[in-house]
Amino acid sequence: MQKLCIQIITTLIKSKYLLLLALLTIALILGTGIGSVYISPIKIFSILLHKVFNISLIDSVKNTDVAIIYHIRLPRVLIAALIGGSLAMSGAAIQSLLRNPLASPYTLGVSSGASLGVAIAISFHLTSPFLSNMFLPVVGFLSSLVTVILILYLARKIDRNYSTNTIILVGIVSSLFINGLLTLVIALSGDELKNIIFWQMGSLSLRGYDHLLGILPFVIIGSLGLLVLHKELDALAFGEESAKNIGVNTQKVKILVILFSATLTGSAIAISGIIGFVGLVSPHIVKRIYGQKHLTLLPISFLFGGIFLILTDLIARTIVSPSELPVGSITALIGAPFFAFIFFYKRGK
Repeated sequence: MQKLCIQIITTLIKSKYLLLLALLTIALILGTGIGSVYISPIKIFSILLHKVFNISLIDSVKNTDVAIIYHIRLPRVLIAALIGGSLAMSGAAIQSLLRNPLASPYTLGVSSGASLGVAIAISFHLTSPFLSNMFLPVVGFLSSLVTVILILYLARKIDRNYSTNTIILVGIVSSLFINGLLTLVIALSGDELKNIIFWQMGSLSLRGYDHLLGILPFVIIGSLGLLVLHKELDALAFGEESAKNIGVNTQKVKILVILFSATLTGSAIAISGIIGFVGLVSPHIVKRIYGQKHLTLLPISFLFGGIFLILTDLIARTIVSPSELPVGSITALIGAPFFAFIFFYKRGK
């Protein structure tokens, strides 16, 4: 693990990776500064220094500025970075595992499982005094995890080797079945219909530090788990037989990659609802610029996905200000044409 961390730090020191970190910093400043009330970068840094190091605020900073930055925009932007990064990183891993450029974290039915669990919880007014605001996120994550375990079980019943085509087929069929159940729940939900549909559209509004702390452990576990498997994913890129010939346990790797990807995707969906195309668009752009090596591809996809979702969320909450659009609609408007481009480009080749 120590050697892996040194490799990652060495990789990031290179100039083009520092450029990406600079873009992430700019995105964070834009995300926290722009809104119904504009707050300058100088004020933002003053507020952060005050909160972290107890340094006195500059004279131009008002109490309302502190409240807006620290309690409303900052947690939302940080959550956007983690969710965007999680979706992008899991998307890169799933595309490599399935060797399918059109695959995404949702290919395996994770989003469908999370949506069904949350829809049931909302419809039946299920709550927990211990989890409070984190109840729906936990329900969404557990539902997605159960879905993935079920898909792995069915795939093994069909093909003990977990072939790529079997995993994709079982994932698609399971998604269709779960979506049928979800439609039934929505039809019977009555007064809760609006809440369920709004959650499905994807949004980061009203997200605070409790949500940030809730998703952080899952992000750490899922991302580190995938990074540890970077050599195995490199081997699988040349085909299963080639990977087996150099001693890779392909069955074990497939299960671990799917579980770690589900951890990232399930926790992200549980916090934000369904936000599509981040896990599809980001890995493709990163591969074109930074290459296919997973020690580079995975962390850079995480950074790029975070930048992408911060900026799309900024558009969603400012384009029709003071109203707010679901961020999922903005990512779909950007991602759908990109998806079509990939499809026709690959078909043309």
